[in-house]
Amino acid sequence: MKDVNENKADRGKQASIDGFAHEHIVVGILMKKFQNVSLVDLPLSSYDIIIARKIEEEDREDIIRVQVKTARKSISFTGGTRGGVDRTYKSDVKSYIQSPKTSDVVVGIQPLEETDGYSLYFVPTILIEKWGTKSKSLNKIQSLKGNYDFLINCKNHNYILTKAKELEII
Repeated sequence: MKDVNENKADRGKQASIDGFAHEHIVVGILMKKFQNVSLVDLPLSSYDIIIARKIEEEDREDIIRVQVKTARKSISFTGGTRGGVDRTYKSDVKSYIQSPKTSDVVVGIQPLEETDGYSLYFVPTILIEKWGTKSKSLNKIQSLKGNYDFLINCKNHNYILTKAKELEII
């Protein structure tokens, strides 16, 4: 029989592996749609991915900062902490809730056990700030599942709040 701490260590290790894998899966999905997408290799960054979108009508490029979170029944909006038995704090970064200051959108990736596929939930940090919560149940934000309009317009305050009211999520 395995030691309880060994089980915790195994779960923590698997959660870490899942997190890294999910970042790669999301970057791949977004790359197919937006092309110019990259993982961020900055260990103290508050986001995992950047999307560089060309805005043709304005002749400029827009950068979207994306934080990826594994979502099973809910999406956590917190950052700055490490889970698991072997957690080590290497900076003075403290726990925080995602906001427009730290990233533009949180992408919740929900593994679908029955199909080995994934659902993506696009949650602009404008909404997270409005809700003032550390997490949200997936059941309450079904309208954000696969809703690329919320990703593309994640920095447009008026658009996000108007659409969120229409969808009755604020």
